[in-house]
Amino acid sequence: MKKHLLYLFVLLPLLALAQVTTNPSPILIDQPVTLTVDLNSTDTDCNSISNPTKVYAHLGVGDDNDEYGIAVVGNWGEDDGIGEMSNNNDGTWSITFTPNTYFNLTTEQESTVTKMGMVFRNAAGNQELKASGCSNFVYNIGAFQVNMINPSTNANGIVVVDNGANTQILAQNTGGPADYELFANGVSIHTQNNTTFYNGYYFSNLTENQSCELVVTQDGVSITKTFTIIVNNTTEQALSSGLKDGINYDATDATKATLVLTAPNKDFVYVVGSFNNWEATSAYAMYKNPGTDQFWLELTGLTPQQIETYQYWVGDATPIANSPSLVKVADPYSVLVLSPFDDAYIPETSYPNRPAYPAGQNFEVTVLQTGQTAYDWQVTDFSKPNKEDLIIYEVLIRDFDADRNFQDLIDKVDYFKNLNINAIELMPIMEFEGNESWGYNTAFHMALDKFYGSQEKFKELVDVFHQNGIAVILDIAFNHAYGRNPMVRMWMNDPDGDGWGAPSSENPYFNELPTHSYSVGNDFNHSSTYTKNYVKQVVSYWIEEYKIDGFRWDLTKGFTQNCGNGSEYGDEGCTGSYQQDRVDVLKEYADHSWAVDPDHYVIFEHLGSDNEEKEWANYRLDEGKGVMMWGIMNSPYSELTMAQSGNKNINRMGHNAHTGFNGPRVVGYAESHDEERLMYKNIAYGNTSTASHNVQNLNTALSRMSALGAVSVLIPGPKMIWHFGDLGMDLSIFTCSDGSYNNDGCKLSTKPQPQWTNNWITDALRSEIYNDWSKFHALKTEEPVFEGDYSMTSGNFTPRIDIFDTSIPNSELNHVIILANFDVVSQTVPTNFPSGLTATWYDLMDATVTTTVSNSETSITIPAGQFRILGNKASNALSINEVEAMSFQLFPNPTSNAFSINVNVSQVEIYDLTGKRVKAFQGQFTQTDSFDISSLKSGVYLVKIENSNQQTLTSKLIKL
Repeated sequence: MKKHLLYLFVLLPLLALAQVTTNPSPILIDQPVTLTVDLNSTDTDCNSISNPTKVYAHLGVGDDNDEYGIAVVGNWGEDDGIGEMSNNNDGTWSITFTPNTYFNLTTEQESTVTKMGMVFRNAAGNQELKASGCSNFVYNIGAFQVNMINPSTNANGIVVVDNGANTQILAQNTGGPADYELFANGVSIHTQNNTTFYNGYYFSNLTENQSCELVVTQDGVSITKTFTIIVNNTTEQALSSGLKDGINYDATDATKATLVLTAPNKDFVYVVGSFNNWEATSAYAMYKNPGTDQFWLELTGLTPQQIETYQYWVGDATPIANSPSLVKVADPYSVLVLSPFDDAYIPETSYPNRPAYPAGQNFEVTVLQTGQTAYDWQVTDFSKPNKEDLIIYEVLIRDFDADRNFQDLIDKVDYFKNLNINAIELMPIMEFEGNESWGYNTAFHMALDKFYGSQEKFKELVDVFHQNGIAVILDIAFNHAYGRNPMVRMWMNDPDGDGWGAPSSENPYFNELPTHSYSVGNDFNHSSTYTKNYVKQVVSYWIEEYKIDGFRWDLTKGFTQNCGNGSEYGDEGCTGSYQQDRVDVLKEYADHSWAVDPDHYVIFEHLGSDNEEKEWANYRLDEGKGVMMWGIMNSPYSELTMAQSGNKNINRMGHNAHTGFNGPRVVGYAESHDEERLMYKNIAYGNTSTASHNVQNLNTALSRMSALGAVSVLIPGPKMIWHFGDLGMDLSIFTCSDGSYNNDGCKLSTKPQPQWTNNWITDALRSEIYNDWSKFHALKTEEPVFEGDYSMTSGNFTPRIDIFDTSIPNSELNHVIILANFDVVSQTVPTNFPSGLTATWYDLMDATVTTTVSNSETSITIPAGQFRILGNKASNALSINEVEAMSFQLFPNPTSNAFSINVNVSQVEIYDLTGKRVKAFQGQFTQTDSFDISSLKSGVYLVKIENSNQQTLTSKLIKL
């Protein structure tokens, strides 16, 4: 005999929590209602509003699925009177309105509204009050309400049963008797009339999923409850060897593809997509591989090259508390995902013919396409630059050029090539949440973010840069992932049933709370085999599919499980100390990278103690490997360029000052995306004590940036520069998209593009920085001495760097001396030339005329903000730049009153177009000197200069 379960249930209105009351209750759509919130109440555990001068109600109306889904009133953080409540002077605040007029609802919208959502805030929006569990306050609208008993409201409209099991549909309504009609898969299967309690239908021996609607009608008004009965149709069948998680395309048959998903603690998985009309039928229940956590299914009958989309419906018959029984997710191993949240805002010019997101679906979907044409790589055997020679150019694609896409970099490859850098490092380009982002809010680690362009276009970018001798390194964030990540959502706490949540205690990939003090997003558990396998597959994919030359691993301090303290903040003292599990797992990841590509660049942004970093820097160094370590030096370099009195010790820019490092593995940098721009700090905080060299003057500040490059990039070992430091970028990292400044909210904002709109590459002083840095890079990459050893004296305004390689014969360039003056006045610095090398030292920055310094000279005078690079032999590395070295520029040009010159000169003569000399200047002039022509008439003049090498050069000047 079948056993029928009959629920005795009394339908109650949604609980009126002590914080909020409504009058009347329930709320009626066309009648005035007064909401009162009690700020004295302590019933909520989600924030509070303390002693406000104003309180605002941020209100919305919707249906059972989304209480804010139909209309919202309120402007968060705006003190504009919309939603302002009245103070009752007893700790309570009230607002009275009529819902249909307050929300400006149409008649059709009124008929579908069943819920009102509420959140309360202060005027600024930095304090808020929500219900317990940090969810919105939710109240019924209308005297006629329907409540589902099975499936329950908490089940989010999902009933999970085993194959062949039974379930009874139960519901109840208020407002008097009503008529009930039940539909399954679009067919009416049962009615029950004139009742307030529906218990009329019993599904038995279920083998197929049922998509159901229960339509309840009272006095001509209908409420529809939708729900799904999911049958666990999982059967065990062995997975073929060699298949990986994600999409496995058949090598010989483009009508087939096999999907694999690792899902521990899950009972069943359905594949639902465009190829089965988005219906979860038993034919698309994935098999379970015996003895593992892998589900798999072979798709057949696919049309070659046709775009298909799909999701996984991942189910748990007995979920833990607050976790859903069914989650709809894209494939965690997607290489292309479509998003209902972001895709509509992607320009067609960035991603032409982008696949459309399928109508009627929720959350991301995965793109599947068999028979794809392989990219025709022009460079198949790229030879990576030596690690010691690396000059890495860090780029945020979003802020590189106006179109904010891959094509921008392809179009400007000559910009990089002429700068003589040999690697670019792209801030994360993996699918992140939103569009205009830094990219560290990663959701899908194997998918390109479509905002930047297509897979084909990114392969073209890699290919073009390889053709120009430039390696491509990707910044990758494996410390964390954000809420759209499928591996977060498959095992999440979701008490309010909105489809989003934080990792649950069952999650095999993520910690519930961070186990370190660098909590960002959801924290990966790197002691988990599941996480390790995922990371390794992602690494392999980018190397094999896109020929990526290296990774910069973001925030590696978070790769430990030892430093949680039971809060969202973790233990900083523990996090910063030596952690063996972190050392071991990061070596394991490095080993995997080198197994896929023996010459792969492995770079850790650890910024930790030497005793831990040396473990990686020296790891497998005897095999020519070793991990490169990010080496921040922003603070001392900024003190130098500002000419201020703080710490100016730059010794840790190289490896010699790092205890226990056996090789040049420190990627030193003076600027990165995380630190304030040096030029901004120069102008804002620079030394103003000397009127003739006021660092807060833009031109003066720019004139000091070549010296910065000389004493940073040329130090042996890999180096990094942050984009447009080579042009003296002076916009703060806190610049907002409209050009304003906000150090509390605009760090991540999209930045203006003055480097292109103002054509900085033609600006005399900015182009001088670019040209000088280009020469530094050429010296570093072409002269073997810069792979040698070095010594450094720093801590004052006149740092000195000696670079040498005793294995190179004295007949070649084997010793270089770099001298610089970051003071605001000229300084005479000792030469202290090493004995036994040469009687003459050569200026390595002069490619056209040999400038020499006698070994007998005991000192050299260097103007404020300038530098000298001297070698025991001349260099041929800059011969390609002879024409560039010969050029000079006048700025501004045209001008009304005065001009300057971008090179040092000893004589300046100005001629009119008749050949008559009208002005002359003699002396030792630098880039910061100006030449007064206010007395000249408007017109065109010729300016003739003589530089320190007695070269004579001429240029045209326009006097306004």
